[in-house]
Amino acid sequence: MQLRLGPTGLIEVVSPFDAVTQAQLRAIRPAGRWLRQRHCWEFPLEAAALLERQLAGRFPITPELTQWLRWLQQPLPPLPPHRQLVAAADLETPLSDGRRLLLHQRAAVRWLLARRGAVLADAMGLGKTLTALVAARSLVRLADCRIAVVAPTGLHHHWRQEGSTCGLRLELHSWARLPSALPEAGTVLIADEAHYAQNLNTVRTQAFLRLARHPRLRAIWLLTGTPIQNGRPVQLFPLLAAIGHPLGRDPRAFEERYCQGHWRDRGGQRVWQATGASQLEELQRLVRPLLLHRRKQQCLDLPPKHRRLVPITLDQDAAADFDHQLEARVIAYRRRAGRGEVRRDAEALAVLTALRQISSAHKLPSIQVLVRDLLAQGEAVVVFTAFVATARSLGEGLNGQAALLTGQLPVGQRQRLVNRFQAGKQPCLIATFGTGGLGFTLHRARHVVLIERPWTPGAAEQAEDRCHRIGMAASLTSHWPQLGVADQLVDELISCKAERIAMILQSREQLERQRNLPELVRQMLEQW
Repeated sequence: MQLRLGPTGLIEVVSPFDAVTQAQLRAIRPAGRWLRQRHCWEFPLEAAALLERQLAGRFPITPELTQWLRWLQQPLPPLPPHRQLVAAADLETPLSDGRRLLLHQRAAVRWLLARRGAVLADAMGLGKTLTALVAARSLVRLADCRIAVVAPTGLHHHWRQEGSTCGLRLELHSWARLPSALPEAGTVLIADEAHYAQNLNTVRTQAFLRLARHPRLRAIWLLTGTPIQNGRPVQLFPLLAAIGHPLGRDPRAFEERYCQGHWRDRGGQRVWQATGASQLEELQRLVRPLLLHRRKQQCLDLPPKHRRLVPITLDQDAAADFDHQLEARVIAYRRRAGRGEVRRDAEALAVLTALRQISSAHKLPSIQVLVRDLLAQGEAVVVFTAFVATARSLGEGLNGQAALLTGQLPVGQRQRLVNRFQAGKQPCLIATFGTGGLGFTLHRARHVVLIERPWTPGAAEQAEDRCHRIGMAASLTSHWPQLGVADQLVDELISCKAERIAMILQSREQLERQRNLPELVRQMLEQW
């Protein structure tokens, strides 16, 4: 029997099952819910006072929760009015490096300062980092706040530079090592690449939600160009919970309403499934007050970006080798499934992964010709791939004309490679999506090649937008090499997901095209 602080910053009540206590807990408002896996009740912090009155003396309270309850009883002073916060932001004053905020950035600063919790979901390249820091600077000036930034380690250098430009001292944390507590004086928490916290079941997301609910938090602003990476509304729920949106209070109710949540039978066990999408227009209307999403076309007069499909065909020998490798992968997987080492029902996804790997290697001769032709014309080229082996092979085939940017390089060395490319000392940069597609500015390139496309439309667009951003001198051409049914399937999947995401973020009046990935792969296998 005890009251404790849960992993997501909610109050957990561990109680024996007696009728009196259960009746008391059911009467608490705001209402709690029973967590079967953790064998306890879970209540929002707003129920703290009533829980103390009902259970005082019978249930011991852990020291950590005691501290939080004391802070709740002694809240921080209220922030100044919005008008004063905007005035303190000095939106018209140049920064220390001479830059001025653009019109859309100034509007976003005003928007953030009107909200203690918000998601700034502008497209990549619109300057979300600087926008959030200028808004946070206003709170520092008027409320003596500290600024904590959670960002991938590879982006810390960029945050330090921008923080220095704004005259701010930042406390930087990585998503892999989130702080367990915040200082008592008050903190503005900025979470960059906030889509890292899109799965409620991960320790990272739970630790982040615990920070987001800390009683000494002044404001929390989430930055991400891809708030729904995979087109599934269930990914949006943790972000809504972090900013205190009413839709983020009850995950089960959210999943039933917007994710087609239901119980299904799997191998004799009931499993909760919430991977669908429904009521998207309603969801868009309800999240719009706390989620700002603008595309580049709305804010900037950038040169256009064109996507160009590049069909690739194999000669007879290469096609036979492709089929042989795929058949070997399928046979090997089915043998492992027969031994119980892998799940039989996951064959479709395993085959798709094998297809993408094999296809990536077989595209290389055509990709080398394409890149060499572009380099011969004096063009700067960035190439993205999902596979390190593909990146290495392509780099070797280009005979030293390309630099390799992968996660195996130290963070400092990655930035040096990018700087060399931007300075014109390296004509070609080959990067993996997970490394080159995050945080770097590559606007010198006029051509970007996506050897494969990630399964999520946000990741593909984010990679392209490393090049399509402020400062580019001409239009950008994005080449999408397409070899066979695997690439066609993924490209179709990206299109379907992009439509669904647009409905949530932009309120487009159109029907969903819901296609199930394993079903598409099974159809492909039957044809093959």
